Amino acid sequence: MTIHLLSIASQTSRRTYGLEAKPSKTKQSKDLQGALGVGSCIVRLLHTAGAHVFFGDILDEPGQALERELSSTDAKAKFVHCDVTSYADNLALFDAAYSACGHVDHAIANAGLGEQGNMFDSELTLESVKEEPKKSMSIVDVNVKGPLYFARVASAYLRQPDVNGKGSTAAADKSLTLVSSVAGFREDPGLYVYVASKHAILGLMRVLRGTLIQSKPHSIRTNAICPWMTKTRLVAGIEKVWAESGLPSNSPEDVARVIVGVLADGKVNGGTMYIEGGRSWNIEQGLLATRHEWLGAEREKELDRGTELMGGGEHWTANKSSQV
Repeated sequence: MTIHLLSIASQTSRRTYGLEAKPSKTKQSKDLQGALGVGSCIVRLLHTAGAHVFFGDILDEPGQALERELSSTDAKAKFVHCDVTSYADNLALFDAAYSACGHVDHAIANAGLGEQGNMFDSELTLESVKEEPKKSMSIVDVNVKGPLYFARVASAYLRQPDVNGKGSTAAADKSLTLVSSVAGFREDPGLYVYVASKHAILGLMRVLRGTLIQSKPHSIRTNAICPWMTKTRLVAGIEKVWAESGLPSNSPEDVARVIVGVLADGKVNGGTMYIEGGRSWNIEQGLLATRHEWLGAEREKELDRGTELMGGGEHWTANKSSQV
């Protein structure tokens, strides 16, 4: 299940989290999309910590089953049907958490779709290439359009003050976590559209990390998660040969723990957490620290000047319609 997590709230210092399919040390309420795999592990971790969790998925039966499983405690676990490619469904997920808890503190975009078909089939002819690759492009809808919708809605809900006026200092920590993949920073032969879509998630995180952190009245931390081989349905076809190779792999619980850790650490912003064998590293720090080496000191200075000159991109859109 690819879960959207949206809100977390507690009786005393409860947080509200918005997530597309993740943790907090305080009691919380969350919205998620997903009922299987990493998503369900995130829901369980957060709920065990006392969080109210609102989660969404396109798969109703496992989502409803997870809600029933977790309904016996004080902390809420609410499933909301959600197709990540539907803007209305993303809105409904966040609204469910906000209406019930009065605030949304953290959001996680976890939904994803593996390669569908062969976008660059070596057997393509001048005749077959005329057929639109709709199956392959469905990956872009789920892996790129979905997170863009989710992040836009999250940015509005996360910055809202607690409507109940009971927000604590802990609840002031807001975050958006976007799940990418190891394919987000390296190539995986044959996974043409999947790799491109996961690279897009890192681009989205990088362009948001400096913007959302300045949100008022609450700043919003933005981070990305890049798991390597994780034992989910997406890799069922190679799980046996992978195990025989001796290469490290992650369990869904491993990935969920890292995501929850990022939510709980109020200082992490703009990070890219690479997960391998249950361990994680913030690889974004190294990229930024060594940029003057692999780009060149002079090029780095010029790029920084150019970025400062462009500002927030307002000059690019000044003469265009304000309609999104």
